[in-house]
Amino acid sequence: MSLADVAYAPELPSHDAEIEEINAEAFGPGRFTRAAYKIREDGPHARGLSFVATANGQVIASVRLTPIAVGEGRAMLLGPLAVRPAWKNLGIGRKLLTIAADAAREKGVTAIVLVGDAPYYGPFGYERVKAGTMTMPWPVDPARLLVKELAPGSAGALLGPVVHADRAVE
Repeated sequence: MSLADVAYAPELPSHDAEIEEINAEAFGPGRFTRAAYKIREDGPHARGLSFVATANGQVIASVRLTPIAVGEGRAMLLGPLAVRPAWKNLGIGRKLLTIAADAAREKGVTAIVLVGDAPYYGPFGYERVKAGTMTMPWPVDPARLLVKELAPGSAGALLGPVVHADRAVE
């Protein structure tokens, strides 16, 4: 097991079963009760902005981006980000975060929102969402609701309830 064996690639439909296994392993059955999961179940993720890490032909980590609407604003919801236990703490998750953000920026995405630990995501430019600007469909610890601006000032347009972009009222 070596980082030299790890390859990064866009997610394909053939990766779905392995990604589900990794997410079940990382988050357990409780993942279905999380606010971010509620948003993701309302529509598909952006497969073209979702990535996997593989080693020896097996998916060992993945990250997904899902299109969201926050009031009039649009962004991507990051997650889940998961790495198989044997491959944790090697920088694979961090590399996937960077790949996903770079791809999103190239596609014109202006912001990425996530629910996660600020100490982990902060070094990647994620900051706490300003209190009272976004509301998730289920309760979320406000200290864990984070945003990364891919375009300066873009978080200011994210005001209101967070929903899957397919559920947005135009």
